[in-house]
Amino acid sequence: MSTRTALVIAPHPDDEVLGAGATIARLAAEGWAVDVSVVCADLPPLYDADVSRTVEREARDAHALLGVRRSVFHGFPSVEVSRSPLAELTGAVRSAVEASEPSLVLIPFPDRHADHRAVFDAAMVATRPIGIGRQIQTLAMYETVSETFWNAPGAEPSFVPTMHVDISDHLETKLQAMQCYASQLQPDPGPRSLRALRSLAGFRGSQVSMRSAEAFQTVRVSVPRGDVLA
Repeated sequence: MSTRTALVIAPHPDDEVLGAGATIARLAAEGWAVDVSVVCADLPPLYDADVSRTVEREARDAHALLGVRRSVFHGFPSVEVSRSPLAELTGAVRSAVEASEPSLVLIPFPDRHADHRAVFDAAMVATRPIGIGRQIQTLAMYETVSETFWNAPGAEPSFVPTMHVDISDHLETKLQAMQCYASQLQPDPGPRSLRALRSLAGFRGSQVSMRSAEAFQTVRVSVPRGDVLA
């Protein structure tokens, strides 16, 4: 049986851990090849020159801990990515899809952060069910604490989970991976604190009688001929 592949598309380094870190660890532990495609980097003049190097190093350490097969950093400017040429941004995300040939793709929910919305739009184009996109069986959005829950109720889309992944055996690995992001981790009661992540995992798990879970909102699920419909 060929190795199943998952691709996680992250607007920034740490979004993949915040939204799907334990799911990545579980997939890797179950024999999946998991790739992470990071779109943005904190570049001058908005950030000091050494910031992007520091965060990328933290990301690679976190990915190694989670069991990621391949990490790709595209280097679009954080905060300014929405001003990047649309064809260039979509092309970068598309190249990640083509390189991974995934059956599962996890993308950011279009929340309060403009970068998240831009990357979501590019990912939706890059994962259309044509060409290489036809082999994507599950496309789902993850929530990013500190951004997703700040959307204006009724005026902007709300994150409504339709898929919960049991991460009870992998939550601690996620928290360890987040600790690799020393420059991004926040003290309690910050939304990017370890306590906040543990609390969210417990709450999402309680929604479906699991001890801990990560929640996703499905975009598309395709069941190929011959596969068993779970």
